[in-house]
Amino acid sequence: MPRFRMDPPGQAISTTTQELLRLAEAHTGGVATLDPVNDIQLKGVEVVEASMRLRVLQDGLSQFTCVHSPRFSDEFSRLQERMSFQEELDRLQFLISDQSLSLLPEYQQRIKVLQSLNYIDASGAVQLKGRVACELSSHELLLTELLFESGLSSLPPEESAALLSCLVFTQKTQVTPEINSSLQEGVQRVVAVAQRIGELQRDCGLSQSVEEFVAQYKFGLTEVVYCWARGMPFSEIAQLTDVQEGIVVRCIQRLDEVLKDVRNAARIVGDSVLHSKMEQASTAIKRDIVFTASLYTH
Repeated sequence: MPRFRMDPPGQAISTTTQELLRLAEAHTGGVATLDPVNDIQLKGVEVVEASMRLRVLQDGLSQFTCVHSPRFSDEFSRLQERMSFQEELDRLQFLISDQSLSLLPEYQQRIKVLQSLNYIDASGAVQLKGRVACELSSHELLLTELLFESGLSSLPPEESAALLSCLVFTQKTQVTPEINSSLQEGVQRVVAVAQRIGELQRDCGLSQSVEEFVAQYKFGLTEVVYCWARGMPFSEIAQLTDVQEGIVVRCIQRLDEVLKDVRNAARIVGDSVLHSKMEQASTAIKRDIVFTASLYTH
């Protein structure tokens, strides 16, 4: 401590220093180490075995003439450097190996799912469905399956937009507006496709349950978006749900991004009908206060 730096050493320090000097002078070859078994009386099996192995190694070391070489220290230092390098090399090789990939089993399971759905072939080459999925920014499997099953192209633009709202709406609602009969069949089709994908993922070994996979798609704003796409004023659609107006606005804005993704995917597969309907759906929802420039919504 700074305030004691100039003080003479205490009695305890002086006594300890003198004892250390005495021991150093009495043992010029170094103070003998304590034997863990005989001196410290450690009787554990592992300790006894390690002590016996240490004694054997020490006896063997005394027989090596190389330890008396004047170059021994330098050579030993270089050997340690090579050993450290090898340890680092082994560590890096492990990091890039399959054994270090904790997510490898899940990766292989997802590859199996993609192969089962014909997104990739047995060699891993991307197929047409895989190319379409690459154009989508979220919920790639569900959207691609709906697209290839013509689950969207057969619907009017406003119904397609309403059904796709389940991809962007994640909130649970206490008041869910009743979905009209024209949308009921579409909702059942989306749920059926999600059910099939969830069961396939379960069969391929993924941990997510079928119920959890299907439950992520919520239809709480389906009727709201349907009415909005058909021209209903925002003040009226706000009365259809207990969801806050800001969340409704944000979901419709995100829905427009989904419609753009589906439109690009339709272009890849050559579905001009779906491409046109996605443009119409996008035009139908992009109006009034929902897409007015705002610091709050942007």
